[in-house]
Amino acid sequence: TVYFEKPPSLVSASTTFNTAHTWGATYYFTLSLPENAGEPLQRVTITQQEGIDSVEFDLEEGRAYEGGRRNSGLRIGLGGVTQTGDKRSLDITFSPPVPPGRSVTIELKPVQNPRYGGVYLFGVTAFPAGEKSHGQFLGFGRLHFYESDWD
Repeated sequence: TVYFEKPPSLVSASTTFNTAHTWGATYYFTLSLPENAGEPLQRVTITQQEGIDSVEFDLEEGRAYEGGRRNSGLRIGLGGVTQTGDKRSLDITFSPPVPPGRSVTIELKPVQNPRYGGVYLFGVTAFPAGEKSHGQFLGFGRLHFYESDWD
């Protein structure tokens, strides 16, 4: 079994639009892989743990790049973005894996923001490269959506 020597960290989670039931938003999850990680980052799982409504994503629109949301760098290749049957969990596979010492931002496009306002928690787990890799839970990305005032 392959483990990180020093696991990545979840730096931030954010969205372009935080109004409930809005179209055209983008969600960003930024991770930092330390120099002494010991292994490259192969895959990230993002699972919606809390929120009144389930968020569904447009899997074809997933992207990843070096750096943060506001200082994006080179694009990172994706081997695939898949969603589980219950649509609460996404697997993002990097191709090739992200080497230690880099920051990576995952950009996801929901079909639309949740219908109902509230706090939505997305658990983020990172997996090193390897056939039998052990995932490391990095924490929760917290997105807060607000009801619109124009009903």
